[in-house]
Amino acid sequence: MAEKILVIGACGQIGTELTLKLREIHGNDQVVASDIREGVDELMQSGPFEILNATDEVHIRQIIETYNIREVYLMAAMLSATAEKAPKKAWDLNMNSLFHILDMAKEGLINKIFWPSSIAVFGPTTPKDNTPQITAMEPTTVYGISKQTGERWCEYYHQKFGVDVRSIRYPGIISYKTLPGGGTTDYAIEIFHEALKQNAYTSFLDKDAALPMMYMDDAIKATVEIMQAPSETIKVRSSYNLAAISFTPEILAANISKHLPDFKISYDPDFRQAIAASWPSSIDDSSARQDWGWDHEFDLDKMTETMLKGVGQTTEQPIK
Repeated sequence: MAEKILVIGACGQIGTELTLKLREIHGNDQVVASDIREGVDELMQSGPFEILNATDEVHIRQIIETYNIREVYLMAAMLSATAEKAPKKAWDLNMNSLFHILDMAKEGLINKIFWPSSIAVFGPTTPKDNTPQITAMEPTTVYGISKQTGERWCEYYHQKFGVDVRSIRYPGIISYKTLPGGGTTDYAIEIFHEALKQNAYTSFLDKDAALPMMYMDDAIKATVEIMQAPSETIKVRSSYNLAAISFTPEILAANISKHLPDFKISYDPDFRQAIAASWPSSIDDSSARQDWGWDHEFDLDKMTETMLKGVGQTTEQPIK
């Protein structure tokens, strides 16, 4: 029986597109998707799918043994803004799901793990500009605390037990194919939908809230590349900084206005502004570029054009 890949949290914003890309690379039947709920038709119909609670260790084991899983992408998590409303539930999901997978790899059931971290591991004491790979990390959100803790456990399991776990700190991820999942950077997706529907958008972040961002295709590219890289090239076993573009709501709105001249943005910051203010404005990802050859393809202009065309197709709004 061929060894297979399991994606846990396959119906989320990143999980959906990652699963489809992995099926494209490895074959539809080789990639088992799983989530606590069903996802979009393309995901459900293109390959095997299992309903799975990421905290259910017994069921995870059953799926791994049934399908002969050897590689796991653990994408299930409660994101920053949502986690602040249910802190203990977020901690339980984000941490216990990781322990289950790390322990199964320690036992030899799994050969390789991908686990995503986030820029949420950084905090107010972190240098905001060109944030280094190794730096002060004092996160102020439940999501950030869980990701920082997870990084330490990943490194520990690698050093103590030889577990091949790999991770990148995702910046804000932008895509038109799946809706955002409750993150602080969601405005950078919502703005495109509202620009095309209403020609206006009210941002929940301040106009000058600069944050590291990345178009989804680059995030998927990085995830695939770090997992394909030879083990000896992966020098960082906590999590790699990853970067592509940084911008503010004001800069993004100005870029959208190049295509939609009448577009207007206004600002009504909510609790997510405090979260954004604690995060870096730009990231130094030179370690990822040196160790496993990371390089992004989408700059701000290319991302804006792609998003407007993509959202326009889904809402039947033509883009000039």
